[in-house]
Order: sequence, then structure tokens, then C-alpha cells
Amino acid sequence: MKIKRYILSAALLTAVLSAGAQTRLLTDERLSVCFTDGTDTLRAPAEGLWSVATEWHNDWPAGWQHAGVQSVEASGKWTVLHGELNLPQGKMLLSDSYTATANGMIHCIRRFEWQGPDTLRHATLSVRLQKHGTGLSLFAPGIIYYGNSNGASINPSAVPVWTGAPGEFAIFEDHRYPMPFVMLEDAANLRAAAVHTVPSPVRGAVLNDQWWSLGAEACDGCTEFVMYSGPIGYNGVRSTAKARQKKSMRYADTWIDMEPGRIVEKEFYIDLYAIERKGSGFRRPLYASLDRYKPYDAERFESFGKIVEGKARFAASRWTESPQACGFNMYDPRSSRKHIVMGWCGQAASPGYAMQVLEPLLVSGSGPWTSENIRDRVQRSLDFLTNCSWRDDGLFCTRYNCETGAWDQGDPVSCGQAMYNFAKAIEYARRHPGTYDVSKWEKFLKTACDKTADRILSCKWNPLSTAEAFCIAPLAAASELFGKARYRNAAQKAAGLFAERHLEMDGCYWGGTLDATCEDKEGAWAAFQGFLECYERFGQKQYLDWARHAMDVCLSYVAVWDIPLPAGRLSDRGFKSTGWTVVSPQNQHLDVYGVLFAPEVCRMGRLLGDERLVKLSKVMYRSCYQLTDAYGSQGEQIQHTNFAQRGDMSDVHKLRGGYAESWTVFWITAHFLNAAAKFIEYGEAINDM
Repeated sequence: MKIKRYILSAALLTAVLSAGAQTRLLTDERLSVCFTDGTDTLRAPAEGLWSVATEWHNDWPAGWQHAGVQSVEASGKWTVLHGELNLPQGKMLLSDSYTATANGMIHCIRRFEWQGPDTLRHATLSVRLQKHGTGLSLFAPGIIYYGNSNGASINPSAVPVWTGAPGEFAIFEDHRYPMPFVMLEDAANLRAAAVHTVPSPVRGAVLNDQWWSLGAEACDGCTEFVMYSGPIGYNGVRSTAKARQKKSMRYADTWIDMEPGRIVEKEFYIDLYAIERKGSGFRRPLYASLDRYKPYDAERFESFGKIVEGKARFAASRWTESPQACGFNMYDPRSSRKHIVMGWCGQAASPGYAMQVLEPLLVSGSGPWTSENIRDRVQRSLDFLTNCSWRDDGLFCTRYNCETGAWDQGDPVSCGQAMYNFAKAIEYARRHPGTYDVSKWEKFLKTACDKTADRILSCKWNPLSTAEAFCIAPLAAASELFGKARYRNAAQKAAGLFAERHLEMDGCYWGGTLDATCEDKEGAWAAFQGFLECYERFGQKQYLDWARHAMDVCLSYVAVWDIPLPAGRLSDRGFKSTGWTVVSPQNQHLDVYGVLFAPEVCRMGRLLGDERLVKLSKVMYRSCYQLTDAYGSQGEQIQHTNFAQRGDMSDVHKLRGGYAESWTVFWITAHFLNAAAKFIEYGEAINDM
């Protein structure tokens, strides 16, 4: 190629490609900029590579000014594009520095340097890249799952929604993202593009704790990836934060003021790639995010043994019994609420499995447990739960009120989880004959599986959400425990239905969180657990493939970076967010739920030969023990972003960094013990944990 002043020279092109990049930077004779992998492209807007607003009207940046590339130069591995913006207030120097990465992306550092004589006020800086096409699906980890169509069908005001219609926008704070990237999928052409941001607060911001934002805006014939130096909004409302469980809160006036000489930089990565099938575009950037942050340092957190000891000690404090009942109380015993609850937040059946496996570890520690009291409480707690009432719809009641002696409630999530606890408890006890009498447990599980199989095998079965996927794993396990092909048939039918519904992401896994009505990691976990159990029990490779897809959705809720926090409870404790999980697009806080599926992530790592998953699983488990107090107690809601569900929620600017520790329900303890038992059963060496 002949070298021209206004064309990217062969030498510069070589510089960009030197790391074997799949995505390449190109310019043309007009110095228009695009990124291409030879098939797909992202282009800078026609008005210019750089866009800066210097006004603020109607809760949004205004007075946009644009600049194009004036020169291109090579500097080592970098290709640098230069421009400048001449404003009435003075001059702004602009540059983009690009280089290739080893994994096929383009790395960019965008620089804004204000050279005016006075402070430039009401400024908004941006990054804009256009992907042409219509009907593009949007994926924003923890926030938007291919549009959140299931949540939108129930309550569109409670979740961010995306259809791709011109004029839509979905732009969120950097610190809201557990994995900081957004992806656009062109399913019709089996193409996808992703932009990864390096999250950062903004110097010169008029708000305290103001960060860059990341998201997308739909235009006629294209969709823009956008990053702004503060502005956010979604569902057609500008300057609003997803700050409450069922509504937003105004988050406005997010401009910056740049004093003379101020330099602001924004770092990001661009990736263009082909996909194998519809609904898979999110997977490449997910693993790229893991590779970039490498969230694998488990040694900075408490050890496996100390966690088990601490959680087991706290579990002992939740034991309650009377002449009529015994079991693990869902609530703090100092409260007036005494409920023994199976599944969901109660997890009263979980220790019946976990403590069998953990007995050698617990009796060798310094806690209150002995073989005698472990075996006594395992036996009696599970025996008591088998006395639950049955409902007309085939579900069993999951909540026992210790004050009234009445059973009530019951739902597919809680029932499925409890059934699996019983299946695991029976299976382990059978391998150690003479220790437990499992006759009542077996009778209960058979009855539950019979009723569940009746429901699923009926031609009328058409579950609303993925919640009933929690029934797959216990049915699969029970098919081996009791030699019943009918249970296997029901498990396989359910697995096939949920795979058909969700593998292409026309509607993402959802409905597994009982206090939310949208896409969620619990729904994805229900499918992940069920698919993996089918693979382990029945062996067909398709189940492993399905399990990996559902696992990847689960992993997209896992924070891979330590989100810096403002002054508050979390900052006081030096909280590290890596390994914690966002709940759902509706409930935008962190919790310890990822602990529950960490062993299955580890198992998948072993099955797939992917050491990243093995390492990540151990971080997920050990990191989530943070904030445990002197009594062994933890709260559930970690406010890493501008969102809260409890406490004073009157001021959006005071939500981030808060910690709602009063919701100390038993699942926070039970899941640690359950996961520890599964790690051990999967053959993981405790000393390596």
C-alpha cells in the first residue's frame, strides 16, 4: 500500500496487527474510522470520531460538538489518531491510541485535554461506536439479558428493558457492572460485537462519586455503543438510576467541569467476532473479562476450613426445638419470628445433607459439634420436615410456624431445592449404612417425586418461568436412588423444555428469585444444576453443553473486579467485591448466592479442562465470607452501586457503599455448608481450597 498522509499506511497497519488481532483499525481517505474483522464493522459516527457536549438541557447533555481525525502516526506498538476541537471557550486536544491485544481485540486509550483559558463547564465527554443493523440484541452483565423480555412481560417499570427500537437507550454507571462490558448480537448474521470498559470515576465531576457510564443507544439503522462521563438513563427516562426494587430515582446533573490543563482519559477494548448460534454472543466477552481481570486470588480471603468452622458454629445458634418441632430457624432467634422453612431463604433441609459430609471436619475443629449431636440433628431435622402438609397442586408446604404449629406456603423453587437436599442426604447416608434411618426421608422424597413427575409429564404442563427447573436435579437423582424410569423421563422432559426456551436467549433464564419477577441468576442456576445433574446421571453430551450455557449466564452475574466504594460500612471493612454476585436486573445488589453454585463451577472446570473455572469457584466461595461478624452472622444486601432495598432509601446519592445486614436469614449460612460438602464430594482437596 502506498503511504499517503491521510491513509493508514502499511507500516501503521502492521503495528495494529502485530499482536495477531482479529479486530483491526482502518481509516479511509477522509480519515473516517472503522474497526473490522473482515466481515463486521464498528464505525465512528459520520459527524466525527470525538463528540463533546458543552451544555446541559432537559436532564441531558446538549450543545454537542464533533471533531474528526487530523493526523495518524505510529509509536511502537501503538497507532495514534489526533484531532482537536475549537470551541468558543477555547481548544480541546483529542487523541486515540490503539494497539492490538493477544486475544484479538483492539485496546484504546482516549484522551481529552482542555487548553482553554478558563474552566470549561457543563461538559460531557463521550465514546461512540456504531454497529449497523436492526434488531440487535443487547447484553449488559447483571443488568440486561437480551432485552429482559421476561421481566418486561411482568413489570416493565421494575427492570431495564431493551427492544432495539430507534430512540431507546440503556446506559448505566460503570460500577454497576459485575463484568464491565456490553455486547450487541446480530443473530440473523451470526455476528456480535462487544466493548469492554475500564471502569473509572471522573475528575471534575459536579457530583460526589460520579463515574463514567456504559451502555447502548438505538438509532435508525444502527445501534451505538456509548460511554459518557456521567450521564445515565434507561426505559426512556434520562438522568435516572435503577435505584429501587420496583422503581428508579432521579440521578441528574452529571456533567463535569474541566479547568485549564485538565486531562481526562478513558480506556476501553473493542471486539468483533462470529458466533456459532443465536444466543451465544455474550460468551466470548464473558471469558475475555475473566482473562482481563484474572479474579483468581483466593488466598487473600479466609480459608476453607475457617469458613466451615465459623458457619457451622453459627448454624448451631439457629437450632430450635420444642415437643412438637425441631430444626433450623430461618430467623435470628432473638427475633419474634420462629419459622422452620425448606428451600429459598430458610434452607432447613440443607444441613441434613451437608453435615453428614462435613462431620469429620466439624468434630475435629473447635466448634460445638460432635458426632453425636450432628447425627441427632441431621436425623431429627429431616424426620420432622417429612411431616409437612401437602397442597392440592401437588406441592408440599415449606414453612412451619413454631408458634402456631401450622404449615403453609410452598412453591416450585423451594420444593425443588428441598427435594434435592433430601436426595443428597439419602444418597450419602446409603453410602454409610447404619448411621441414619432414611426410611421417612425416602418415603417423603418418593411422594414428592411422584407428584412432581405427574405434573411435568402431563401434556398440560407449561411452566411460566425457569423456577421449575429446580425439580430437574432431584428427579434425576431420585431416578437412580429408586430405579424409576418415570423420574428420569420427567427430568429429561423438563431439561429439554428449558433448553429449548433459553439456549437461543429469546427469553433468558428467569423466575428463580421469589422476590423478583425477571431474569435472574437463580433461574439460570436452576437450569445449570439440572442440566449438569442430567449429564452426571445419564451421560449424554448435550446436557454438558446445555450446562455450560446456563453456567455462563450464572457467571455473568459474578463480579470479577474489586469495585472501589465510597465511605460507608463496606469501605470501613475493606470489602472486596470480586466473587460476589448481582441478584437480578430487578434487585441490583450483591449477595453470597454464588457460593451455592461455586462447586458446580469447579466441577465444570474439571470436566471442560478449564482451570480458570476451578480457580474462580474457590474465590467465589472464600470471598463471600467477608463481613461475617464475631457471632458468625452476615447480612445479604451489599450496595455496590446506586441501589438499595432496605434502610433509608430517600437519597440516591447515599445508597452506594451501604450494607443491609439485618436480613440474616439462614440460607446465608446453609449455602456455605452445602457448598463445602459438594466441594468435598467432587473430590477437591480441602488443603488446596
